[in-house]
Amino acid sequence: MKGAQSDTLDFVPQKDIVYNKLLPYADRLDDESRDILSKIKGNLGRAVQLREIWPGVLFWTRKLSTYMRLYGRKFSKEDHVLFIKLLYELVTIPRLEISMMQGLARLLINLLKKRELLSREDLELPWRPLYELYDRILFSKTEHLGLNWFPNSVEGVLKTLVKSCRPYFSESATQEMLDEWRPLLCPFDVTMQRAISYFELFLPTTLPPDLHCKGFKLWFDELISLWVAVQNLPSWEVHLVNLFARLANDNIGYIDWDPYIPKIFTRILRSLNLPVGTSQMMVPRYITNAYDISHVVLWVSSLLGGPSKQAQGQLSGLFNSITSFFHPSNHGRWLMKLMKLLQRLPAAVVRRLHRERYRKPTWLTPIPDSHKLSEEDITDFVKSMMQPVLLAMFSKTGSLDAAQALQNLALMRPELVIPPVLERTYPALETLTEPHQLTATLSCMIGVARSLVSGGQRFPEGPTHMLPLLMRALPGVDPNDFSKCMITFQFIATFVTLVPLVDCSSVLHERTDLTEVEREMCSASAEFEDFVLQFMDRCFALIDSSTLEQTREETETEKMTHLESLVELGLSSTFSTILTQCSLDIFKVALEKVFNFATTNIFETRVAGRMVADMCRAASKCHPAESLKMFVPHCCNAINHIAVHEEVLNEEELDKELMWNLQLLSEVTRVDGDKLLPYRSDLVQILQLTLHLKCKQGYILACNLLHHILRSTALIYPTEYCSVPGGFHKPVSDYLPIKDWGRPGDLWNLDIRWHVPSAEETSLAFYLLDLILQPELQRLQRYAQGEQDMSRDDVLQSLTIVQHCLLGAGSLMPPLKGEPIPDLVQSLVNLDETTLYTGMVYDESRENYRDAICRVMRQLLHYILEHSEDDTKSLFSIIKIISDLLHFKGSHKHEFDSRWKSFNLVKKSMENRLHGRKQHIRALLIDRVMLQHELRKLTVEGCQYRSIHQELMRDLLRLSTSTYSQVRSRAQNVLFTALGTYNFCCRDLIPHVLEFLNPENSSVTQQQFKGALYCLLGNHSGVCLANLHDWECISLTWPAIVRSGLSSAMSLEKPSIVRLFDDLADKIHRQYETIGIDFSIPGECCDLAKLLMTTGKPLSAEPVLSDEEAENGLKRQEQKNSESVKKYKQLIEDLLDSLNNRNMPWKFEHITIGFLSLLLRDDQQLPPAAVTFFVKNLNHDSLYVRKVAISAVAGIMKQIKKPHKKVPISPSELCGVKELSETVAGDRADNQWLQYNSSKLPQTKQDWDQCVFVEKTHWGYYCWPRKLMMYAPLEEQPEQSVSREQMTEREQIIFDHFSDPVFINQFIEFLSLEDRKGKDKFSPRRFCLFKGLFRNFNDAFLPLLRPHMERLVADTHESKQRCVAEIISGLIRGSKHWSYSQVENLWKVLCPLLRTALSNITIETYADWGTCIATACESRDPRKLHWLFEMLMESPVNGEGGSFVDACRLYVLQGGLAQQEWRVPELLHRLLQYLEPKLTQVYKNVRERIGSVLTYIFMIDVRLPYTQPTSSPRISDFTERMLLQLKPLTEGDEEIQNHVVEENEVGVQDERTKAIKLLKTVLKWLIASAGRSFSTAVPEQLRFLPLLFKIAPVENDDSYDELKRDAKTCLSLMSQGLLYPEQIPMVLRALQEIAGSSSWHARYTVLTYLQIMVFYNLFTFMSDQKAVEDVRALVIRLLEDEQLEVREMAATTLSGFLQCNFLSMDAPMQAHFEALCKTCLPKKRKRELGSIVDTIPSADLVRRHAGVLGLSACILSSPYDVPTWMPQLLMDLSAHLNDTQPIEMTVKKTLSNFRRTHHDNWQQHKQQFTDDQLLVLTDLLVSPCYYA
Repeated sequence: MKGAQSDTLDFVPQKDIVYNKLLPYADRLDDESRDILSKIKGNLGRAVQLREIWPGVLFWTRKLSTYMRLYGRKFSKEDHVLFIKLLYELVTIPRLEISMMQGLARLLINLLKKRELLSREDLELPWRPLYELYDRILFSKTEHLGLNWFPNSVEGVLKTLVKSCRPYFSESATQEMLDEWRPLLCPFDVTMQRAISYFELFLPTTLPPDLHCKGFKLWFDELISLWVAVQNLPSWEVHLVNLFARLANDNIGYIDWDPYIPKIFTRILRSLNLPVGTSQMMVPRYITNAYDISHVVLWVSSLLGGPSKQAQGQLSGLFNSITSFFHPSNHGRWLMKLMKLLQRLPAAVVRRLHRERYRKPTWLTPIPDSHKLSEEDITDFVKSMMQPVLLAMFSKTGSLDAAQALQNLALMRPELVIPPVLERTYPALETLTEPHQLTATLSCMIGVARSLVSGGQRFPEGPTHMLPLLMRALPGVDPNDFSKCMITFQFIATFVTLVPLVDCSSVLHERTDLTEVEREMCSASAEFEDFVLQFMDRCFALIDSSTLEQTREETETEKMTHLESLVELGLSSTFSTILTQCSLDIFKVALEKVFNFATTNIFETRVAGRMVADMCRAASKCHPAESLKMFVPHCCNAINHIAVHEEVLNEEELDKELMWNLQLLSEVTRVDGDKLLPYRSDLVQILQLTLHLKCKQGYILACNLLHHILRSTALIYPTEYCSVPGGFHKPVSDYLPIKDWGRPGDLWNLDIRWHVPSAEETSLAFYLLDLILQPELQRLQRYAQGEQDMSRDDVLQSLTIVQHCLLGAGSLMPPLKGEPIPDLVQSLVNLDETTLYTGMVYDESRENYRDAICRVMRQLLHYILEHSEDDTKSLFSIIKIISDLLHFKGSHKHEFDSRWKSFNLVKKSMENRLHGRKQHIRALLIDRVMLQHELRKLTVEGCQYRSIHQELMRDLLRLSTSTYSQVRSRAQNVLFTALGTYNFCCRDLIPHVLEFLNPENSSVTQQQFKGALYCLLGNHSGVCLANLHDWECISLTWPAIVRSGLSSAMSLEKPSIVRLFDDLADKIHRQYETIGIDFSIPGECCDLAKLLMTTGKPLSAEPVLSDEEAENGLKRQEQKNSESVKKYKQLIEDLLDSLNNRNMPWKFEHITIGFLSLLLRDDQQLPPAAVTFFVKNLNHDSLYVRKVAISAVAGIMKQIKKPHKKVPISPSELCGVKELSETVAGDRADNQWLQYNSSKLPQTKQDWDQCVFVEKTHWGYYCWPRKLMMYAPLEEQPEQSVSREQMTEREQIIFDHFSDPVFINQFIEFLSLEDRKGKDKFSPRRFCLFKGLFRNFNDAFLPLLRPHMERLVADTHESKQRCVAEIISGLIRGSKHWSYSQVENLWKVLCPLLRTALSNITIETYADWGTCIATACESRDPRKLHWLFEMLMESPVNGEGGSFVDACRLYVLQGGLAQQEWRVPELLHRLLQYLEPKLTQVYKNVRERIGSVLTYIFMIDVRLPYTQPTSSPRISDFTERMLLQLKPLTEGDEEIQNHVVEENEVGVQDERTKAIKLLKTVLKWLIASAGRSFSTAVPEQLRFLPLLFKIAPVENDDSYDELKRDAKTCLSLMSQGLLYPEQIPMVLRALQEIAGSSSWHARYTVLTYLQIMVFYNLFTFMSDQKAVEDVRALVIRLLEDEQLEVREMAATTLSGFLQCNFLSMDAPMQAHFEALCKTCLPKKRKRELGSIVDTIPSADLVRRHAGVLGLSACILSSPYDVPTWMPQLLMDLSAHLNDTQPIEMTVKKTLSNFRRTHHDNWQQHKQQFTDDQLLVLTDLLVSPCYYA
């Protein structure tokens, strides 16, 4: 194929679209594509060299992406590389406008998509420009201040772009990235998330094996050990998992994952968040930060196989342990995740198998043979998945997920997958009472259909199931159950598409070389005819029950309901599929049958008639000659017979029979055009007779007939869709159809039969147009010129005929002609449209009816609008015709879109992902070729805007602003489509739209005004005229929208108009993206563009640039940039001007201010007039305006900020310690100087100036960056305090306002008002404003603000306190660059203020003060804020002001310290020392606060790899001290009761009471730290465990007891924790000890703890044999506990462990229980009445009960199936039905549970029992009759 092509093309294409070669005009495409490509190369190259990014570059890159849509990557490799390099340079231009960047990025992604086409040798891309782009946009420093507006989609586009470029990063990139981002790895800081997400996105993992040492080996150990060490799922762990999944998938066989596999599976299991155990307490972050299933699946599928086979074992374990969750009776929020896992995992394994066995080898590293999946691996995998998938078939979320899973599993192992599905399908087809079961099994059968029908060596008997299934599915065609009906249609259609319905039974006698299965298939195929006829009978019954009279009253709508139209679609497509696949003999029988049905009955034409006509159409499409011979003469005769009588033609209500025959005729003519030619005279005669019927329904049917005849003769389309080329008409002796069951189409020999219009057909079409269209146009023209009168009905009838002619013959009419409109945009590059050949050569000699229709329609439209504007029906019709005149060339966009969608759905449901290579069935492939043809017809991008389009669009605009709203809205939709089609036409139209909004234009009506607003608003998908991203357009539309407030047509009383303005403003705000001002293209791009023009084939069509053209381009670029700035300033001026108008309604004032706030930018300062405006409006009366002004002024402060000079420093020189060679994180000698040290604080000016302040918290924790940039010393910085004279104009404006006491008074007054009571929070916007003020103007305004602050601090109202908190945090952060004296002064003012504030703190304001201090300390060196910390540390808990104030002070202090993380160990030690004596607090709120503070104190004590032990406080030391004080509680054996009298009672408290108080606080700390820290201090927690077990009694007594509640929570959280393998023995030892405790509550709780702990660490436990033994021993020991509750709990626990396969039911265990059961009980002694019953059970009874409980646990452990050992155990149990209590109770419960869970599938389960056992069971399970 390729060899032949490169002759005509003179280059080898990278990868073109194969479907193009199958089009009927394929031979013309090579020349066409070469021509287009050379134009693209030439013009794109020119545009870049002329530096014309808009319109030139964007126009031609759009052409390139269209080219790729039409031809794929049909260019040479060198062009491909050049295109990529050029676009890469363009995308990474630093100041490029965002919307342009996104467009270019999408194209670049598309060019890089197929990475196998370009290897690393062909292409290398740098990573840094991408990182800078990503960082600049996603972590923008100015976006939050409103200086940059990015679209929401930008994040997704950038991520995809990085993913596409990743394979081509250089080999040194990995090391460079690590150097760049390692310093950010500080686990307490937000930068950790940032660094890890960079790693996930950027690190290349596809390097070839010889470069692995420069790739993942540099970071793998470091990151995996970090992942293993982290226990509490911080948000960045998810990114790590995604990275590992990608790494594993790209390097199968090169990494040894075995040591990590149990850990991986344990964490996957935890991440599913399944509910376990009795108490359901979830740590919320486990739910929000759970792993992403698609990556989990990728990881698991990459671990399978290989020599050790360990992963498959764990995967089976995983599915065994979660299988029961898939049972349909279980439901919860976790279900979606499980279903996703189930659906995606088989797909991933199939993808891997395809890669290993079937994919063409590419430059990507192949998988080594040792690690490829073996046959045994695949079998094991499929087996491990079958049970959960079969359960999920009937899930509540629908069976789609299971069906997709089965489809992929059946591709690998049909013999394991299909039989169990069949076992479920046959009974489901028999049952009438469970429709859900039927829909579920059928949709699963559809998934496995191809594997079933094609049989193959693995499952040869598959095809024999096909006929029984089809026959049994027929009853599903049921008029009463819609969903069943639809799934049945889909089922039948799927199977029939795969199989030729040919009767081969005669072969049995002729051939002897058939296998057994083939013989069976042949004999079964005799039933095909029967099947087809039965199916038709079912359909007829369905149709009979859905005629209009039966389903509706007269009053209701006459259209089809949505459900009916779906059934119609299902019915017609299924029937058409069946007939396509039939042999001719069966077809003739079917045709006879459907003909009789259609002609012996008369149907109404709305519902039933449509269905019957569809069936007839299907027949005539398959074999037109045979069918037309029967239908056409019959219908023509019937119609002629009735229409002989003149008066019939003028009746309003037509004869039923005439209507039905007309409908039938109009449908059967939708066939291959040349088969219609013999009947042309009959058909023309019928048309002349019926087109002018009086009855509307009648003439519309006639118009359909005309439309269909024209379409059939004028279009190009395939005429057959059989599954084998050429159909099944050869004699069976030459060709055996059963060999073709399930056979895919062969793309290279598709042999499509195309219908291409012949000369005869074209002349028929033109004859019809001359005969029918011409006179109608003449009538309408005479009417429009006022020469002839027509009634409205007549006009509408004529229009309908015109419209149907246009729809039928649109493809024969050349497009509209006209002169291009000049001078819409200035460009140095040619912007011509490209025309594509679509198989039509227009005949220029004939009349162009498109022009004729256009002429008449415009005259008619103007006539109707002048004389009868209320004739809306005609206007609707004209709008439709205009739309088709503009766009219709034979197919509609929306039809194409829905066909494309359904094509993709069918493809997905039937594709074979294992073998790939487009092995679809033939009908699908033909459909895809047809779609390619339609795509070419519909490609209209870059159409030239000509005068005729301009006239039609003016007409549409006139309609869009006419009187009637429905006419307006239809015209607007057509207008929006047109606006998106023609280049630059918006610029031509905008002034005309804005004319209606002009206040000087007094003749505007309200309807026109509204219409114009709607035109500006646009529809949800199209262009929004009000917001085109271009200065010229915006500078027209925005001021016009604002000025329209003064228009006479504008009334704020009309809610519809108010809503329109709201929508407009809202849409502009939502869609606005910062518009570029700088459109420069750097020189590197020009060099690449030159290369693109001069190299590669085809050569560019344009000449290379001369030097003066290039010079000229540079000049134009500068000119364009300065014009942009000018327009930007002009727009702001216009908006401000319109605000000065006194009459402007308030609404428009708000809109304008909104627009102005969008115009703030970070590369251009706001003009001074606008600065004044915003500063003034800080004191506006309206709250909305004030809010916008606050944001804007904060942004302006950022704009006028002076840059501070930075210099690189070397950390090692500063502290005199050499940097370590290997990575060590945490507290080291070389970062000690950063830490807070009260003896070395900068207390004097000299110290302060010499001190190097490091503001960001993360620097230096993990490692130092290569170049640490720090601020230069004060003397090198810009002058700080400048006088007013030296300020810039903008600074002076701000300075003047804020130096004015009156302004400040008013401003503070407004800020301290409350906005919404109880809802207000600390406002970051106001903080930014104050921070900016104090940063830019130093302490200039402090004297003015100080009295206000003092006043506010003393006032306890929440809004006043909030206001002062915002000012103070802004002050502290703004003082970053102040001189020492200014700072010192500041703290003299602030410290007393803060003291007052903290003593006045209230429940409403404590959160705001916390935020204030936290914000103030964020990213600041603690040594800078030492005044603040020392003040906060004075005495946080002193009891003054009561417990509440104490708690609040701690909260505020915690906010400050938490921001400082690891840099204040000294303060943390001091705080801990201070708090320890106070831990026995009485007050609950203080205890909770202390718990939280302790969490933060110990947060820094983490056990992470490569990390030094911390110098901050450590948990282990603290635990030691606490346990000493808790000694009184640990010594005794009694349970701990909460008997503390609240309030400090008189007298000395005894040790025990003190200890209990302390314990309460410790509990609060344990709970608070459960989710917060990264690693859990398990050994320390274990030492508290015995105490917790002593507290927590089981019964949930209603009395609220804080101690018990907390202990319970604490245990639940601790049991969910992730354990390291080395911690398991410690935990088990602790539990064994407690199990020996005298309190039964403690023993009971051990069991609940154990259940959760084992499940959440399942695979870690299972990989440690001793641990499993220990757990088992512990549970079996507790089964024999003397306390009944403990025994029962032990049984539940055992049953759970068996169910999740943690323990297995083996012979020794069974024997042990059976032995226990046989323990003899002492005989009952006769007791005298009234004697005391001995309550303590004897040891024998306990043992016997233990045995029974053990058996019961085994039985309950498999609720959904019956294993082999179960029947015997049930028999053993039944023997104990009459034992003493509590045994009898246990047995009864067990049996009733067994009955409940096995009831659903009892038919299957029965087979496991012998008859005798069944008799016993039936006795046991049937409830005794109470009436006997």
